[in-house]
Amino acid sequence: MRCPYCGSFDDKVIESRTMANGESIRRRRECISCGYRFTSYEHIEEKQFMVVKRDGRRQPFDRTKLEKGIERALEKRAVSNTEIDNIVNDIQDKAVMKGKISNEITTRELGDLVLEKLFETDKVAYIRFASVYRHFENIDEFIQEVKNVGGLG
Repeated sequence: MRCPYCGSFDDKVIESRTMANGESIRRRRECISCGYRFTSYEHIEEKQFMVVKRDGRRQPFDRTKLEKGIERALEKRAVSNTEIDNIVNDIQDKAVMKGKISNEITTRELGDLVLEKLFETDKVAYIRFASVYRHFENIDEFIQEVKNVGGLG
């Protein structure tokens, strides 16, 4: 580690302490060249969970974006903020488990997880989300989806 005072790469660790429930280590160091003492932190760098878009682009998973989409579908429905938070947590957990090996999930898989959870929670929210997510081409597709949800199709 480079000394912030003199720039030397020669130092020794004086003390190490585990921090944040084992998530990081704090090390007190002393520069052998000039005697300056400084602190460094070490933590595990996890690979960021990614979402693979329909066109193949990858972007970092954005919980806020997921939450906004679900809130939009559940707007003016009898679902509390706590329930919405629980829904988002559940979907995020399932998404991470589904993409555990590759550390990524497709937008299709993520959308299907949202639809599954909204179907359990609120059928109107399910239809709202499905109409945007599935890009219904015409009113017949929309009516067919409503019939499927209502058990009429």
